[in-house]
Amino acid sequence: MSTPLNPALSRRSVLTGALVGGTLALGALPAEASSGKTYRLTVIGTADLHSNVLNWDYFKNADYADKAGNKIGLAQAATLIRAVRDERGTENTITLDAGDTIQGTPLAYYFAKIQPAVGGAVHPMAAAMNAVGYDAVTLGNHEFNYGIPLLRSWESQLDFPLLGANVHDHATSEHAFKPFVIKKVLTNNGTVRVGLVGFVTPGCAIWDRANVEGRLDFNGIVEEAKAVIPQMHAAGADVVVVSCHSGMVPGSSYGDALPFPENASQQLAEEVPGIDAILVGHAHSEIPQRFVTNKATGKQVLLSEPKYWGMRVTVMDLDLQKVSGTWTVSSASAALLDAKTAAPDAAVVRAVDAAHQRVVQYVNQVIGTSTAPLKTATGCWEDVAAIDAINYIQAHTIKGELAGTPAAGLPVLSIAAAFSRGVDVPAGPLTVRDVAGLYIYDNTLLSIKVTGAQVKDYLEWSAQYYRTVTTTTVAAADLTNAVTALAPSGTPDYNYDVVFGLDAPLTYTIDVAQPVGSRIVGLSYGGAPIDPAQEFAMAINNYRQSGGGNFPHVKTAPVLTNSQQEIRQRIIDYVTQTGVLDASLFAHVDWSLTANGAPLTVV
Repeated sequence: MSTPLNPALSRRSVLTGALVGGTLALGALPAEASSGKTYRLTVIGTADLHSNVLNWDYFKNADYADKAGNKIGLAQAATLIRAVRDERGTENTITLDAGDTIQGTPLAYYFAKIQPAVGGAVHPMAAAMNAVGYDAVTLGNHEFNYGIPLLRSWESQLDFPLLGANVHDHATSEHAFKPFVIKKVLTNNGTVRVGLVGFVTPGCAIWDRANVEGRLDFNGIVEEAKAVIPQMHAAGADVVVVSCHSGMVPGSSYGDALPFPENASQQLAEEVPGIDAILVGHAHSEIPQRFVTNKATGKQVLLSEPKYWGMRVTVMDLDLQKVSGTWTVSSASAALLDAKTAAPDAAVVRAVDAAHQRVVQYVNQVIGTSTAPLKTATGCWEDVAAIDAINYIQAHTIKGELAGTPAAGLPVLSIAAAFSRGVDVPAGPLTVRDVAGLYIYDNTLLSIKVTGAQVKDYLEWSAQYYRTVTTTTVAAADLTNAVTALAPSGTPDYNYDVVFGLDAPLTYTIDVAQPVGSRIVGLSYGGAPIDPAQEFAMAINNYRQSGGGNFPHVKTAPVLTNSQQEIRQRIIDYVTQTGVLDASLFAHVDWSLTANGAPLTVV
């Protein structure tokens, strides 16, 4: 006769096997649990899901896979969330998300642009999160990408509040979203009132200016918290947990374009008293457990960030003690659980299955052919057809939009970056997913007027992406993603822009042995040194034009056209209309890397 499995031991083995960092408390409180004077509250957190529900790569039409063996999606994370609830007791847990939820995959795009989730159509991220049973979710900056009507529709479909304390109605200055909620948790020794508050990086005001300007204002996180946290305590909160869509490491990709920093979670813990724990999002970092000392009180504030796309789940344990009728946090710990150890949650899968199948069918439609393979594996250090294709279509589109305007005679340039090094589209049939994989973000297309001198400055700024290298052979890891003041964790690939000429070639070399600011050599247009005073129309995406990456001149440059159409859809439209992506029209080597004037070989 077999011995029945002990459910508690089974759950603990699952959680122990999923642990990737931090401290995971298991079992009952050892000290005064029986007296009811001590209580353990568990906060479970996700962040930066970016509309990943299933472990599926829509761009590859296959299960998601990476070199680390990660699995993605809320369905994977939900299984771990339920295991924690079973271990702790559902009544003793709170589940939060730190934002960037309704953008990031073709699933999100389909229900924003192809069949918008408004007027009764349910957004799959509402269906999935309702199936999990969150207590609250915080706004992320990407929540504003598709406009406020879609955001409000998604909000209305949630079974829990959408928090955004530092977002204000422009006309009234009132909170535009619920700033906080107080959840009552019953214990053997009375009620614990847990305050949940959400903040979003104020960079939204820059990155989605077209959607929010004149409608929403974004206060600084620390500035808003200094007013809101005391309000929460005055409203009866015993414990305050922050869900903060703002990175841990201080800094701003937009420089001084705003008076408030982009990444303020550490500063929040340091400067605002009355916070017990912070669930961090936005930076896509993996931080199991970190303590930051509040400068005013000396109290240790617990912070944790669960990577992105549902790869990790944060578990924060707050041990509370009741003294003289008041609950306070006596100790705290946090851990991260790895979603690759879990099977997908059946309820979440069912909630989105029909929507998922519809999107799979959509992205696999063949819309044309490509005459050459489109690969980005080396696009961060050599001129490749994949990036040229983006630039060509952007510039071609802008050329058409300028026709009949006073700027019609301006020569057209375009900027683009390798968003991913994983694009590998063979020559032949092109599907929607091929194009979506080439341009993974929902950026929209504008054109601005710049001068030759400004183009030089722009390229010099872009070239700081490279580390200083004096040898003529270098490994890619020793060349790219240089650390800068604005990028203390390394400059991301998407902040290295290539500039392309449509009407005539724009050519240059980048000498990575030279100091930052003096790296662009031989900048020419149409075979002659560029005239610093010559004017150009430059095709640019809304993220860059609004200040993302803090590139020079573009925020103040005159805007020539702004159709507010997604670049990805423009590429799809071009391929659909022409039937072919002809590399002979755009694929040529216009830039290269050198070290002290000698060609650089990247291995």
